[in-house]
Amino acid sequence: MPAAHLPTPSSRRKFLFGLGTLLSLPALSRISTPAHAAGPGELVLYGPPAGPSIILAQAVQSQTFEGSGKLGFKVWRSPDEMRAGLTSGTMAAVVLPTQVAANLYNRGMKIRLLNILTQGLLYIVSTDAGIDSFPALKGRKLAVPFRNDMPDLVLAYLLKHHGMNPASDLTIQITGSPVEAMQMLLMGRVDAALVAEPAATGATIRGRLMGRKIRRVIDIQAAWAEATGRAPVLPQAGLALTDPLRTARPELAEALQTALEAAVAKVNADPQAAAELAAPFLDFPAAILAASIPTSKLVVTRARAARNDIEAMLTTLADADPAIIGGHLPDDGFYL
Repeated sequence: MPAAHLPTPSSRRKFLFGLGTLLSLPALSRISTPAHAAGPGELVLYGPPAGPSIILAQAVQSQTFEGSGKLGFKVWRSPDEMRAGLTSGTMAAVVLPTQVAANLYNRGMKIRLLNILTQGLLYIVSTDAGIDSFPALKGRKLAVPFRNDMPDLVLAYLLKHHGMNPASDLTIQITGSPVEAMQMLLMGRVDAALVAEPAATGATIRGRLMGRKIRRVIDIQAAWAEATGRAPVLPQAGLALTDPLRTARPELAEALQTALEAAVAKVNADPQAAAELAAPFLDFPAAILAASIPTSKLVVTRARAARNDIEAMLTTLADADPAIIGGHLPDDGFYL
């Protein structure tokens, strides 16, 4: 674009500060105001700073839960915080990556998967429309948040499928958070970034403010389907319950499933209303959340019904390193 239209260094700094506030994981975790904190006797659902938590926010705000007591909701700040909460017992109902749930179960943690909350919400975004396939990433720099987390594992498989060596065919820049990946893209330090919703939508909207047209250039779900010959479905996250919680409240699994099915129907039917409910929890503007819902592929599918898709994904990802799922596929007891 003409140089006259480029933002000034001052406006660029202001934009990046605003984007950091909008997309950073710590900012997304600030939901402990009295209006949204869990009260005595409430069941607290913990979710990631990503699309599936919109479903949890809808369920909590509309109180569709018919079990005993009410629902509360909090966002976990990082995968490490989530794992620590499960290990310590302070988190008993948690949305987490399916691969992590399988790994913890196979390592002996008393945890079961109730459902899947998305069929995939990963995208490669770029300012360069020429990056429209994995071969087009050759010679490029790609930012990827969180080493050995779900996006990184999926990326490794897809690169291998396309005969690409991540050490020589492109430069992968691992970042500490999605916001860091997006800042690197906006500053021109990388050519593309692999991110989940709603961060991808947030970046495209915010990018327009500084005259940068950021596009979703590769739909990872579609790339997965092409590589595996299966449907474009990545059942990458779901709600898990600990055994002590299920023992204490035997009715809980069915009540939660019913509540979340009702919630996701409302979310998909009216994204704007759902976004307005979720915005106070996630610290994303409602406009960004609403725009991200169609590309977040939100569902509430019982884990046992999604088992074929889950096992296909886990088998594929663990082919290079079975340790990422604890050495083998989880048995029947994993699926509620």
